[in-house]
Amino acid sequence: MHKASGQLVTLLPVNYTPMRVFTKFPLAIVLLVLSACTTTRHLDKKNSSLQNTLEGHVRFLADDRLEGRRTGTPGEKLAMEYIAGQFQLSGLIPKGTEGYYQPFSVNEGKKIGTDAKLIIAKKALTPEKEFFVFSFSATGSVAGTLTPGLREMGAPWMIDLHEVLEENKTNPHFDLAGYIYEFSTKAKEKGAEALLWYNSSTIDDKLSFNAKDKLPLVNLPVFFIKHNAIAPFLNQEIASLELDARASLSDVVRSGSNVIGYINNGAPTTVVLGAHFDHLGYGEDGNSRYEKKEAAIHNGADDNASGTATLLVLGSELKKSAARSNNYLLIAFSGEELGLYGSKHFVENPTIDLKTVNYMINMDMVGRLNDSTKTVTIGGYGTSPYWSSVVNNNTKTAFQVKIDSSGSGPSDHTSFYRKDIPVLFYFTGLHTDYHKPSDDADRINYKGMVTILRHMEQLIDQTDKTGRLAFLKTRETQTTTSARFSVSMGIMPDYTYSGTGVRADGVSEGRPAQKAGIRAGDIVLQIGDYKIGSMESYMQTLGKFKKGDRVKVLYQRGSEQMVADIQF
Repeated sequence: MHKASGQLVTLLPVNYTPMRVFTKFPLAIVLLVLSACTTTRHLDKKNSSLQNTLEGHVRFLADDRLEGRRTGTPGEKLAMEYIAGQFQLSGLIPKGTEGYYQPFSVNEGKKIGTDAKLIIAKKALTPEKEFFVFSFSATGSVAGTLTPGLREMGAPWMIDLHEVLEENKTNPHFDLAGYIYEFSTKAKEKGAEALLWYNSSTIDDKLSFNAKDKLPLVNLPVFFIKHNAIAPFLNQEIASLELDARASLSDVVRSGSNVIGYINNGAPTTVVLGAHFDHLGYGEDGNSRYEKKEAAIHNGADDNASGTATLLVLGSELKKSAARSNNYLLIAFSGEELGLYGSKHFVENPTIDLKTVNYMINMDMVGRLNDSTKTVTIGGYGTSPYWSSVVNNNTKTAFQVKIDSSGSGPSDHTSFYRKDIPVLFYFTGLHTDYHKPSDDADRINYKGMVTILRHMEQLIDQTDKTGRLAFLKTRETQTTTSARFSVSMGIMPDYTYSGTGVRADGVSEGRPAQKAGIRAGDIVLQIGDYKIGSMESYMQTLGKFKKGDRVKVLYQRGSEQMVADIQF
């Protein structure tokens, strides 16, 4: 595989010297023709140089050595260092919180603590394999004796799920996890010191440790003994069992970092240019479309080494540009693939005054311009009335523009749109390599990337003297697909929210949530009988309903809990 040097290509002027002048043509015409030829050759050579530079950036970022640039990995760090190095070479000022870098945390949920244990009748069970601690369990130790089915005051209780599973085996809306949680919240008041759940029936309980669950903790240790481990304790005629147990959980947190460079033109307003540089690594986060079992690096050449490369070249070009009525803030975001973590962190913790931001341009997957259709989707068209005068009226456009008016979508411009900032989003479309290991550098249309780069440059130049752009609200679009479900509430979940429930980052017009009065910022806590402790439980709950069903939704707005009637 070709290894990129990581150095920017120097753009040299073309010197054209005519050998002789044909005297039968007027001198002015000859000079005009020669000037046009010189300009054309100069542009062709410069475009070729830019193409080589873009390819060099993509090939470095999409190299196997970076192992897919997953947030929080050494590969992400290599990409960060490369981007910061390119910003420095271009003369951009560091504008992170630590030089060029702006670190942030990604809360991935919980894991069973290393000191967790469950010893019954002097037999130590193996965590994960034979037992687990519920994610809502209190941390604590318990010792004593217990008897299956007997619930004594001040003692640990063993509770069989056999009866409740049999009673509800034909009930599609029975929420076993919810039942266990509700029982556990009240067990301490009834005298239990700890709960040890198990299932002696042949009905699959489908229970497992839920690392993403964010339900409030209960006030006693709660364990589940798996089916393969419980049998020895039920088959012997023993009145009581000796217990030595400890419930322990710890948070799983990884860190990512945005990379931020600044061009200070001393202007009152700033244009933000962004692209995410993270990708899927080996697909560990469950967002890969790769169907084979063996691990494979997802290099993400189009998604989004292509946008990052374009951002790097834009930084170099704008540093030399005569367009100086705006400052320029260039941000390479991480954590986009996990739910816009980097861009959300920036808009909540900006390193410049967010009120001075004029507009934001986001580049995400700009490397697959189709040579036949030559179509680029530009989103955010409706976020400012000014866009209609420049987006589709660019005289140098070498492609067809497909308009998407919405300011929201599954990429980082959404975070800025929600701060009432006009946005544009450049995108060359999905393809069969999307979120697969086959999204490699040799499949990128580098010449097409140059045409997109030129379009952005001209648009930026055209907005240089316009002053602050007006902002308009647009319709909301889903940031994730709900195609596997027959119903949707029509909320855009905030994936960075680490509290209990699911917080609405946005609400789609005309969908059930909006009709019921739910707003952006509200936190969905319960749908029908199902408590919402995580994004996963929210998605699973949606699968319980069909179109036409009516249900009550408990949600929180500020400090107040409210109930809405929703019809799917």
